[in-house]
Amino acid sequence: MKSITVYHYDAFSKEPGKGNPAGVVFDGGKLTDSDMQHIASQVGFNETAFPLESEIADLKIRFFTPGHEMNLCGHATMATVFAFHSNGLLDGKTSITIETKAGILPITIQSIAKDESFITMKQATPEFKEFNGSKQDLAKSIGLEEIELHDELPILYGSTGTWTLLVPIKSLSAFNRMKPNNNEFPSVLKEMPKVSVHPFCMETYDRDADMHARHFSSPFSGTIEDAVTGTASGVMGAYYATHINTDFKDSLQLLIEQGQEINKDGRVIVDVSRGNHSFDIAIRGSAVFVKDFQLLLE
Repeated sequence: MKSITVYHYDAFSKEPGKGNPAGVVFDGGKLTDSDMQHIASQVGFNETAFPLESEIADLKIRFFTPGHEMNLCGHATMATVFAFHSNGLLDGKTSITIETKAGILPITIQSIAKDESFITMKQATPEFKEFNGSKQDLAKSIGLEEIELHDELPILYGSTGTWTLLVPIKSLSAFNRMKPNNNEFPSVLKEMPKVSVHPFCMETYDRDADMHARHFSSPFSGTIEDAVTGTASGVMGAYYATHINTDFKDSLQLLIEQGQEINKDGRVIVDVSRGNHSFDIAIRGSAVFVKDFQLLLE
């Protein structure tokens, strides 16, 4: 038996207990794949990150849900970079690259005050695919009626590193009534049965926010809901630029709120700029250390 230290950070918040919890395990290089999966399952957060040495970037990060490995996770990236920066493990660098299974991504760090910084993470090139399933069944799977889905905006699979189903909803009032039946998702999402479901709307609790969302996990991940979702917020920015505000000049900045219904209240800033053939997407946020704890690994 060996003892593993897990560092708990809350991402996309400056207040412990808010935002989205992530585990960070610094001894990833000493662990096998099955060790990492077992640790993530024991931790129980939506994602646990395992930073590793990289031959092609400043840092490599692997991400595990309690059920499987992910190519990329926004909030766990924020937590890991914040952990390295706040513990002086980046040799004073404010610009780094991270190696992930979604590619090599640039990260910049802006120190605001002691133990407070903003981390900017570039996302992968946006991709979208059509949803051709039953809208009635989709609405039912998150506890709503089909009439509550937005009737002008398209339902699309989207990715800036991790695929999710973007589901536009008419009214903010519907979000408190959502009750996901995650086990129904694979039969509804016939084109991509292993992805998560990300309902969003244009009404917000915070008058400064541009969009509101919730994020319901794939049943294969071992969790029910993700409190504040970085990669899904990133692809929401690309969706917004493609289907909602298509006539902006060079760039736009969006504030995404998430987690209010489960008392998490997180914020993600999404920067969208026009690229040569698509949009360049970056997400920005902060993180805060909560505590560390020990796990025993056989």
